[in-house]
Amino acid sequence: MGILQIFTLLGALGMFLYGMNLMSSGLQKAAGDRLRGLLSAMTSNPFKGVLTGLGITSVIQSSSATTVMVVSFVNAGLLTLAQAISVIMGANIGTTVTAWLVSWLGFKADISILAVPLMALGFIMSISKKNQRRNISELIVGFSLLFLGLSLMKNSVPDLQQTPEVLSFIQGWQGHGFGSVIIFLLLGTVLTLVLQSSSATMALTLIMLNMGWIRFDMACAMVLGENIGTTITANIAAAVGNTSAKRSALAHSVFNVFGVIWALIAFPFFLRLVGFITESIFSVPNPASDGFIVEVSKDADGNLLQSDSQTAALYGLSMLHTLFNTINTLILIWFIPLIEKIVCTIIKEPKNQENEAFRLKYISAGPMATPELASEQALDEIIHFAQISKNGFEYAKAAINENDSDKFETLREKLVKYEEISDRIEHEIAAFLNALSAEEVSESTSAKIKAMYKIIGELESLGDSGESISRILARKNIHNKTFDADTIKKLNNMADYVANAYDVMIENLTTAHSGKLDSITNAYNAEDRINNLRNNLRDAEIEDIENGNKNYQTSVYYMDLINELERMGDFMINVSQDLERSFK
Repeated sequence: MGILQIFTLLGALGMFLYGMNLMSSGLQKAAGDRLRGLLSAMTSNPFKGVLTGLGITSVIQSSSATTVMVVSFVNAGLLTLAQAISVIMGANIGTTVTAWLVSWLGFKADISILAVPLMALGFIMSISKKNQRRNISELIVGFSLLFLGLSLMKNSVPDLQQTPEVLSFIQGWQGHGFGSVIIFLLLGTVLTLVLQSSSATMALTLIMLNMGWIRFDMACAMVLGENIGTTITANIAAAVGNTSAKRSALAHSVFNVFGVIWALIAFPFFLRLVGFITESIFSVPNPASDGFIVEVSKDADGNLLQSDSQTAALYGLSMLHTLFNTINTLILIWFIPLIEKIVCTIIKEPKNQENEAFRLKYISAGPMATPELASEQALDEIIHFAQISKNGFEYAKAAINENDSDKFETLREKLVKYEEISDRIEHEIAAFLNALSAEEVSESTSAKIKAMYKIIGELESLGDSGESISRILARKNIHNKTFDADTIKKLNNMADYVANAYDVMIENLTTAHSGKLDSITNAYNAEDRINNLRNNLRDAEIEDIENGNKNYQTSVYYMDLINELERMGDFMINVSQDLERSFK
């Protein structure tokens, strides 16, 4: 096998993977909102969750993409861990569609003939001004590259019949009984880890089987290993995530590892079942029967011909993949509470809850309560949002007083994180309000919904301000400017006024929720104190600059900070005004 052939094979594999990712991306963009809505709505019970995961993964052709969506929903609190587990089970069944596509199209017909014309069509659609057409173009190009890559892989793999010593080496691992099953299971696991894609490993396994390099039972063992390998990849990805992400990934591992254990215990019987079903449905030879051999033949020009035994082996392997995940789901769907308990026991809540602060507490996916009750839940969540925002502001206050560069960077990272959290919470509450708006609601509830839209926008702006404060302080540090003790004292005084305004805002939100909001005089008073202090501090600073008592650049940073703090007061008075107009 020459260097050129090796790089051709690697390039073909890369084309297959890129095509798979592009096709998945295009599908998600083309139907993203609908998929998101489906995932949110269809998880009220485990069976619906399984069907939802199956359907979405079958469409987007990526269980990883579905899992990412699931984890993001769990992170936001829109899905419980139990709901996430059911969707992940369905995603495992949905991902088996890839093997069927390859078996039906990738080997029986030369789809690659259509690849270039399809890419031409995709290119034409890609220059469209309409986003939907450009998204569909991604899908078409991705589909073309996937099967073109598969065709290149088939044609670039070395002809091991011409190198019998290599073929003998591979086949030599097949003669050790159950030990061979374990060896090929580990091979499937390792290949999936290396390639970071169970779909790519599945394609390689199908090629090896189709070329007659490995027996059907060994290919089945590799597929079982691929199911373990893909969970390890998910756990690596979740390592930098929060507790919910880690638990979701671990639940995926529990699901697949349990499945592999029972499949290994019942391996001979399971293969016979697969062979029987394959033979009965497709009228092909039983790939699990004794003496079954994959026959490889070529035409006069040396081109591979697809024999009945090859077709039977491919269908059988695809059937095993589907049956394994289906049976595993049917067994474990009744034990979702137990799986949830296991992963929660293994991965405990962190002592420092700071990283979990972005999870929603009061609204969730699934059937919506009555509009009135749902609006109450939304307001509960908004109060929680306001409390999270105030927690983030504490880091802004600390950053103002921090002179150590390393400690300041830590605080700055926290403020950036809280800004991202604010964006996320605003998005999730807005999605909930959108769904609520689609319901038949009373006039008063409609007014409250409109007010809540405005309020979450103001709360998100507070997160932006906290991050802006960190940027101003970072610029000051970069230019080696420092505030004297008197300036720090003034900034702390201003920050204390803002903190008081936070308390007033949260108090008004809570009072409005109880239906007892009569006046927002407290909010106006808090805002007046902030504005008056801002004006006094600004005027005094300008006078000091004119008298030559202050460095101009340092003063610019100082006034930028007091202006940003004053803007935060504006956002908070806006919240109380929205409450006054709609919740009295």
